[in-house]
Amino acid sequence: MNTAFSFETPGAMMVEWGGAARLGALMQEWFAARRLLVVTDAFLHRTGVLDASLTSLKASGFAVTVFDAVVADPPEHVVQDCVAQGRAAGADIVLGLGGGSSMDVAKLAAVLLRSGQGLGDLYGIDRVTGSRLPLVQVPTTAGTGSEATNIAILTTGAQTKMGIVARQLYADRVLLDAQLTTGLPRDQTAATGIDAMVHAIEAYTGRLRKNPLSDMMAREALRLMGAHLLTACTDGSNRPAREAMLIGSNLAGQAFSNSPVAAVHALAYPLGGHYHLPHGLTNALMLGPVLRFNMSAAAAHYAELADIVLGPSGRDVAARAEAFVKAIQDLMNRSGAPLRLRDVDIPQADLPMLAREAMQQSRLLVNNPVQMTEADALRLYSQAY
Repeated sequence: MNTAFSFETPGAMMVEWGGAARLGALMQEWFAARRLLVVTDAFLHRTGVLDASLTSLKASGFAVTVFDAVVADPPEHVVQDCVAQGRAAGADIVLGLGGGSSMDVAKLAAVLLRSGQGLGDLYGIDRVTGSRLPLVQVPTTAGTGSEATNIAILTTGAQTKMGIVARQLYADRVLLDAQLTTGLPRDQTAATGIDAMVHAIEAYTGRLRKNPLSDMMAREALRLMGAHLLTACTDGSNRPAREAMLIGSNLAGQAFSNSPVAAVHALAYPLGGHYHLPHGLTNALMLGPVLRFNMSAAAAHYAELADIVLGPSGRDVAARAEAFVKAIQDLMNRSGAPLRLRDVDIPQADLPMLAREAMQQSRLLVNNPVQMTEADALRLYSQAY
């Protein structure tokens, strides 16, 4: 544990089942700005998931412009197109309403619509200067925790990903309305839920910035999601399960925003970049091998998490740590998420290339509890195959 640490999080968060249907009244109270840019994806817009929110916003006096061209693992041009549409509309406030990709694009649009910086100037840590437009985030999935983080990930070039990390990316307000997540199919519920569990585990076992507040949030996130993931997968309309998953995802997001993720994400990013797989799924595919790789340094932390997920026991650290890894793997198996790289048609011949690219994620690997080499990365991809 670091004895000196800082902890940052969004300005305010609200949890309300059905709250998205009165989003206009809420935002009318929170902000004076009225020219609203809504950042979302075409599926949510087309299927009517957003209709109640958009109706509420317009009824409350907001001039609403909807940018619905966000895609998974958004490339740079999506952000640039979003900013252009927002600028043409004279937007003075931004709402991210959707999954992690929509919320990431909303963060960057809020910065770029006010800043004189270009997108290329922002990559890295604390490269954002000045302020941004007011920003509200409303997630429709329980997984990325992006509404709670100061991080945005973009696809750069053809297949690589880069991150932007800055305190300006924290939202002013977050609304957690689990009713928005009830329409998620089982496979997406499983993948996003496991993604959030990865966030909690990596935050709790991180080497550099683990701290008491991130630990507290990671533990509670795992408790909630471990108890409710399978119910959310099998009974998508179950309100207690959906609320537990969304709150757990948010807590995990707050945890890893302050105690960063590590090797699971480093190995997952090339999978998403090359094969356009959902981020939560790529994390799920790599979690088991990385948990075992880190066992030599993280066993004591795994044992503590076993007490959260499985309940206290009188067993020694090694036995509890092993039980934790087995419990997480069993949960993934029962959730219905794909288990192996071959299950998602990744060519075995590509594994050396993936290992080389994973080693470029130095921002993440430096936080892993065990130092990782390219040979280690290749072995872990092989184990996941």
